[in-house]
Amino acid sequence: MTRLHDLYTQCGQSPWIDNLKRAYLQGGALARLRDEGIRGVTSNPTIFQKSIAGSADYDDEFMQLVGSMSVESAYWEMVVEDVSHACEVLRPVYDDGLADGFVSIEVAPSLARDSAGTATSARSLHERIRLPNLMVKIPGTAQGLPAIQQMIGEGRNINVTLIFSVDRYGEVIEAYIAGLETFVAGGGDPAQVHSVASFFVSRVDTETDRRLQALGSPEALAVRGKAAVAQAKLAYELFAKRFAGPRWEALAAKGANVQRPLWASTSTKNPAYPDLLYVDNLIGPHTVNTMPDATVDAFVDHGTIRRTVDEGVDEARADWQALHDVGVDMVDVARVLEEEGVASFSKSFDELLQSLTDKANALTTDATT
Repeated sequence: MTRLHDLYTQCGQSPWIDNLKRAYLQGGALARLRDEGIRGVTSNPTIFQKSIAGSADYDDEFMQLVGSMSVESAYWEMVVEDVSHACEVLRPVYDDGLADGFVSIEVAPSLARDSAGTATSARSLHERIRLPNLMVKIPGTAQGLPAIQQMIGEGRNINVTLIFSVDRYGEVIEAYIAGLETFVAGGGDPAQVHSVASFFVSRVDTETDRRLQALGSPEALAVRGKAAVAQAKLAYELFAKRFAGPRWEALAAKGANVQRPLWASTSTKNPAYPDLLYVDNLIGPHTVNTMPDATVDAFVDHGTIRRTVDEGVDEARADWQALHDVGVDMVDVARVLEEEGVASFSKSFDELLQSLTDKANALTTDATT
């Protein structure tokens, strides 16, 4: 047994890994991680960009595919294959209790501001990968909210990604609950529907600390490194409030599952901060922490096994107020981070397609010379 098992059995938090690549599947690494306590997998366009463009693992398959389809279609074929295989590896975890064992695939980042296009793409991915432990990732943008509600209303598992503020998180919860109500009204079984709300953490400190450093006052410098954990604790407080009361209890009585908060972007970016700052301080029931490889290794080595997510909430509220008092506009921080997140995933996707296009062109050139 590892600390990953203890995190789940003692604290109710599910450790997932924020990485997926062909080598994990072919070499048995993902199965080993599963056996060591990893209970789910998340991926995104940046992860696949590094995986596909950064290795030769996909070259042979790509060269075969690109002879009969476009470069982008070949990309989706390879990604669907990886995600499907990962779902099979994690299926025993899903079958053990249905709460975990999920693998996430994201809609094309170009759709982040396109409600109808996002819904169509999410539906297509679910129908293409007909596995019960698939989650499709939809960005939690204003335009993504209608698609999230629509997909939940159709009974589909959704991972809502790129959440940077408690206000937006509240809108995501509403989309989930309203979607479940639609599904139930149509005769659906809500027990079949699972969702997580991916609240990005470390990036909040990166942007906030930049602004605090620019302000430079002792009061501003004193709250560096506190924004991300404070906001996440306030988000968990909102989670506890919203998944209670008559409206939720009516759904829970029919078997509905809560939409679990998922802490994403949990590697520490500032080397001056503890390496598990965004893990050790956010442990609690009905939560997920998706960690990159190095953070998983660090947690197995020296992670905390204690409920912490609802400790020090008053202090978190005070830190949040202090950020306002020194002049940091956290609404603007969230806006900037959302725009940067969408742009970053779009850039990775475009760079990957360009890399694959270059390979395809090289193949064509070699064939004609």
